[in-house]
Amino acid sequence: MIFFEDLVVGAETNFGSYEVTREEVLEFARKYDPQPFHLSDEEAAKTHFGRLAASGWHTCAMTMAVLARWSTEHEQAGLGSPGIDELRWRKPVYPGDTLQVRATIVSKTPSRSRPEMGSFRSETIVTNQDGAPVLTFTSIVLIRRRESDSPAA
Repeated sequence: MIFFEDLVVGAETNFGSYEVTREEVLEFARKYDPQPFHLSDEEAAKTHFGRLAASGWHTCAMTMAVLARWSTEHEQAGLGSPGIDELRWRKPVYPGDTLQVRATIVSKTPSRSRPEMGSFRSETIVTNQDGAPVLTFTSIVLIRRRESDSPAA
């Protein structure tokens, strides 16, 4: 089990990869982001994308799938997240791309009001198969502290 005390500022984690399929790009777009360049090769060719491109929100969802899969394989004392900062879609994501997700812990802070927990910030970078960043954001994660290490009284 990974606790607050186990986290090291500067540590980088490679969370894994995700293969983007055409079918999934179309399915997500039809359901959540039905813009022409996410739904049609012909319409996408008329834009700066040049071809069918995944929704940025779909890229976020694929990233979350990688992070969640890693979290189920590496038990941690996570308590959720109050949000993310500085979300940027850096390059389009296309069917056939393979996304790689990695993050670096940039800070950690014990809670002043809840001694049983702390939080950390990590800079997440999602790259395509060529190593080009396609998505970046800073996440804030809440995590339990070890009971024996937490100030109790």
